[in-house]
Amino acid sequence: MDRAELQNRTKQFALRVMRLTAALPGTVQGRAVANQLMRSGTSVGANYRAACRARSRKEFVAKMGVVIEEADESAFWLELVIDGNLHKSELVQPLLAEANELLRIMSASRATAVRRSRDAKPGA
Repeated sequence: MDRAELQNRTKQFALRVMRLTAALPGTVQGRAVANQLMRSGTSVGANYRAACRARSRKEFVAKMGVVIEEADESAFWLELVIDGNLHKSELVQPLLAEANELLRIMSASRATAVRRSRDAKPGA
């Protein structure tokens, strides 16, 4: 998967999060989870785009750390939606699976960048 495809995938994830948060109940719990999920879910794509514009491998690694944190946080809020019965589990589960898949992809990408950074240093 290339950069453009992953940018589109994270954007689609954000759009799906937006649709889900709109469907959550207007209760105190629903609003609280919706607000947090909206922030973290849309942040995955925004921060991935920023990582793609990194000026160095070190900056890329740091920005990918933020992407990973946001994807993991999104998974947490999606789990709360399911466990708190805020929406139908069968409708939320695919989005949770996508959050976890993005988390794995971003973690692998960051690990590769870290490894290449170490391998590129003379005497390492």
